[in-house]
Amino acid sequence: MTFAEAADSTGNSTAETRSILPNGITAFFGAGASILVCYGKTFLLAIPALFTGSMLEFNPHFQAVLMWGFGAIAVYGLIQDRRIHGSLVPTVLGVVSVVTIIATLYGYYLVAAESFGYVLLLSAAFTNQIMILNFLNREVKVKALEVEDLNSGLEARVREQVNEIDRLNQLRRFLSPEVANLVTEQQEKTMLQSHRAYIATVFCDLRGFTSFSVNMEPEEVMNVLQAFHESLGQLVADYQGTIDHRAGDGMMVFFNDPLPCEEPVLRAVELALSMRERFNEMNRDWHRRGYELGFGVGIASGYATLGIVGFEGRYDYTANGNAVNLCARLSDEAGDGQILIDHKTFVEIEDKDEVEALGELELKGFASKIRVYDLLGLHVS
Repeated sequence: MTFAEAADSTGNSTAETRSILPNGITAFFGAGASILVCYGKTFLLAIPALFTGSMLEFNPHFQAVLMWGFGAIAVYGLIQDRRIHGSLVPTVLGVVSVVTIIATLYGYYLVAAESFGYVLLLSAAFTNQIMILNFLNREVKVKALEVEDLNSGLEARVREQVNEIDRLNQLRRFLSPEVANLVTEQQEKTMLQSHRAYIATVFCDLRGFTSFSVNMEPEEVMNVLQAFHESLGQLVADYQGTIDHRAGDGMMVFFNDPLPCEEPVLRAVELALSMRERFNEMNRDWHRRGYELGFGVGIASGYATLGIVGFEGRYDYTANGNAVNLCARLSDEAGDGQILIDHKTFVEIEDKDEVEALGELELKGFASKIRVYDLLGLHVS
């Protein structure tokens, strides 16, 4: 910050506060020049004698004009600098000193009075400089506090952003990135509380995985699981589903919570059909490698209780209810390539689906038989 800019910060400056010489120097220049003219006349006159061999004459009236003229320049500098530090003391001292000098030059000449005038003029210049330095010191402290406040604000914003990133990272563990970005903090607080919602649930897993994992090397098993979850997980993200959990070769996904979606059952069915198609693509390579794996899916819809469960650092967004249990049992019952749906799901998309009725099946955990359908595909509209 320049002195002129410092003056601007006080609210009292205008363009006229800027001088040719740096602030504080004008007063010293005027005072020093006036003293030099007064007490260094002999020295000044001796300089030309070094080259010409003779002393020059010096008009005393001209000397007097230079003395009080340079003194006036010093006062002008003090007046300008007052707009920076705001004190009248240096200016008053400067005016008194110049008046004293002029009085001794054109009134009653007294060496002591003249000397006193120059002492005052130098005192005014030094006092002025000290006040400028004090002002700048205060400005530096103010700016330091502002920087400290700014840093504190930046730290707070960084913490908020880090917390937001952590929040989104946690949400992305069970939501698609697009859905996670849409969930506001208020919605997240609601998610933390248990609530009921109508959802469509998809449960899928590999057929024959247990025997496959026993007969194959662990590295091969991990490669299969990685490819399976990576490929199908991307489909879940594409359809903006919510991942309840991944467990070994299984995956559970549901729709219509935490963010509502149109036709959640239809979206669940579309996801299941895409999963089956994606699995068939992967399974061609696996079959060439000698892997005997299949893929089964269950779909059910209904009301469930949803919320976040777990402990600090490891939370899961999960759903519980008959619809979820039914979905898992249908997946267990599904053979390789089958997508089994319950009657409620069938009714919701009856005009769009192609199914094969399998009749009523006894499923573990359900007292009565469940009407089940094998989903073959969807009508092309």
